Amino acid sequence: MADTKVYVPVMTAFDKDGILLPLELTWEGGSTYLIDRVIHIRPAAEMKAGGQGDRYTISVNGQQGYLFFQRNASIRQ
Repeated sequence: MADTKVYVPVMTAFDKDGILLPLELTWEGGSTYLIDRVIHIRPAAEMKAGGQGDRYTISVNGQQGYLFFQRNASIRQ
């Protein structure tokens, strides 16, 4: 099975130090998930599907996962 990049809407906010933090994501099909906690943020290449940006280690419903913010993504219409 090929790894594919999935773009999902993410509600974000900037904290008082100007750091972009994800708050909520909407998965394919419209299910919305609150992000319980941002565990770690680091610059990273997205290894499976390509891209450069920041990798957020997050907790959603007690399950740890990753969310990638891709810098300089092409504008899609």
